[in-house]
Order: sequence, then structure tokens, then C-alpha cells
Amino acid sequence: MKNLNNKTIFITGGTGSFGKAFVNLTLKKYKPKKMIIYSRDESKQWDMQQGYKNFKNIEFIIGDIRDFTNLNNTMRGVDCVVHAAATKIVPTAETNPFECIKTNINGSMNVINAAINNKVHNVIALSTDKACNPINLYGATKLAADKLFVSGNLENNTKSTKFSIVRYGNVIGSRGSVIPYFQSIVSKQPKIPITDLRMTRFLISLKECVEFVWMAIDEMQGGEIFVKKIPSIKILDIANAISEKKNNYKLIGIRPGEKLHEEMISIEDSFFTYEFKKYYKILPSILSKKKLSMMSKNGKRVKNNFSYKSNVNNNWISSMQLKKWLRKNPNFF
Repeated sequence: MKNLNNKTIFITGGTGSFGKAFVNLTLKKYKPKKMIIYSRDESKQWDMQQGYKNFKNIEFIIGDIRDFTNLNNTMRGVDCVVHAAATKIVPTAETNPFECIKTNINGSMNVINAAINNKVHNVIALSTDKACNPINLYGATKLAADKLFVSGNLENNTKSTKFSIVRYGNVIGSRGSVIPYFQSIVSKQPKIPITDLRMTRFLISLKECVEFVWMAIDEMQGGEIFVKKIPSIKILDIANAISEKKNNYKLIGIRPGEKLHEEMISIEDSFFTYEFKKYYKILPSILSKKKLSMMSKNGKRVKNNFSYKSNVNNNWISSMQLKKWLRKNPNFF
């Protein structure tokens, strides 16, 4: 699928941060036949609909990925699925584990089965750094979801549907992420709460996320985890970019389920990871050698002890660079 022109695109969690950016930017770059925004939040759907009243190729459907029957029925005639729906806030997942599992694991199984039933050509699932060596429930459910989408290529007996994954770090402006959180409290509290000064994070914009998904849809062969190369930043530099006062923080200690550094490729993944110019591919060990050879073409195997972590990155962004970016991009995309 070399482009999305004249294609029917189905977006789960379509009223979330990524979904809104994906719809907006895709309509500017391509001419899709139809875009179906599938989500369970009636209020968000209503708000988003107001901006697309004059678009005849935009359809809003209220539904939950945990409801297979509705998901399966509404996916008829779809060419491409972008699976963005998830329970994603770490503390929420820790205190509501059943709900997190129902959405992130059971819901993903429903997306896979509905896509196979409807012979969807391409399915891209959004992953997270927290799925790599997970220490919290959210990360564990996303790791399980990643495994499900990789194995979906084996479950698909007709081979008409391809499943792949994109993985990236902290998204600027995404619901529950650190930047909008700091922005929401900077005027209400005298100091910004920081858990640990050693903490680092990968950073990516919503626009870059969307462009990465476009690329993955074009290049996917089924089973890859695409990991984008993105800059790292120190948590203190994020606080300094948002606060008018430098080093205006208070230490509160690491929260349950929180890592010091983000990791997107582990040492264990390195045996199946190939480096390309702008991204890495983690290839599935469960597929045939012939397909693995095709999927690694033009890539270079990383060293066996390689890992991709935010604290040992070659690319960094400073607080001043982030501050300038935020001023130029008040809407984040």
C-alpha cells in the first residue's frame, strides 16, 4: 500500500491525541476514500465532528474495541486499520487492572480477528517504549498486544492481512504525557514536581508519529516492530522549558511503575534488530528465514549487546530547543 489515496482507513481510538492528528494530517496529504473514526467517547466524538461537518468522507462511529460484534460489522470494506485505542495512563492501569487488560489485550485480539474476517490489507498497531522490558501493567499489556499483532500474521490463513507495529517514546501533547501535565500545573503550583533528576525521556511530536505510521504502512511486510530514531531529553530540561523560572522544581520520588530511562529496544531484542537510516526494525523470530531475509533487506544487524535507551542516545534536545519548538507549535502538530 504505497499511499492512502482512495483507501478506506479505520482508526480505533480515533478521537484521542494521535487520532485527531492522524485525521488532520492525512486529509492534508492524501485523498482517502473514507476515514472511519471509531471510539467510545461520545463527548470527544461530538467535539471532533464539529471540525469535519463539510467532509463527506469522514464517518464517526461510537464503539468499543472490547465489543467484537460491533467492531467486526463496522470494519467491512476497510483497506487499512490504525489501532490507537488503549488504556494508557500508567497509574490508571495499576489501579484498574481488569479494565486495562480488557482494552489493551482483549481489545487487540478483537481488532486482529475483525481485520482477518474482513480481509483488511494493512493493520498498524501503536506500541510504546513501556512495552520493552515492562515494569508496570500498562507496559505488560502493550507487550502482550505487540506479541498478538506479530502472531496475527500466522493466524491469518489467507495471508490477505498484514500486521505490523510502530513503537516510539513520549509524545509531546499526548494525553497523560509529561509536557501537558507540567503545563497544566505550572501556574497552579510554586514548583514543578520531578520524580528523579537523573530521569530521561525520548521525545517525539504528534506530526512525527503520524509520518512514521504513514511510512510503516508503505513499507510493512507483516510482523515488524518499527522503532523510530528520536532525540532524548532530561526531565529537568523539560521542566525548564515550561517554567519561567530555571530549576523551579521539587523532588517527589519515583512513582509506582515509573522507569528512570525509557527503553525501546532491549539487549534481548538485539538478536533480531536491524538498523536503517531513520529507524530500527525488530523482526519476529517466529517467521520463516526467507521472510526474515526479505524484511531485513538494506538494513544492518545491530550488535548483540545493543539496546536503545533514552540515557545513552546519540541525539539530544536541550531545554531551549524544546521551548522554541513549543512556541512555534502551540497546537503540537
